[in-house]
Amino acid sequence: MTREEIAERLRNTMEAATEVEVDWDAVTLDTTIASLGFDSLSILDLIYDVQSEFGLDFEAEELVTVQTVGELVEYLHGKME
Repeated sequence: MTREEIAERLRNTMEAATEVEVDWDAVTLDTTIASLGFDSLSILDLIYDVQSEFGLDFEAEELVTVQTVGELVEYLHGKME
C-alpha cells in the first residue's frame, strides 16, 4: 500500500472518529493530530479504529512520539512492510 493510499484511508478513519468540526480538505501531512480534536482519551479510540482499518496490531505506547498525520502515515507504512 502506498503512503498516499494510507493517508486517504487514515483520513477517512480519523474523520469518522472525531466529533470536532474539521475542514478535512485543509488537512495535510503536517497537521497535528491534536488539532483534529483528538485528546488523550479519544486517541485510544482512534488507535483501535486504525488497527481495525489496517489490520495491524500494535501497542499505543509505540505512538507516543507521533504528533502529525504524516508521522502516523510513516509509522503505518513501516508496520505494513
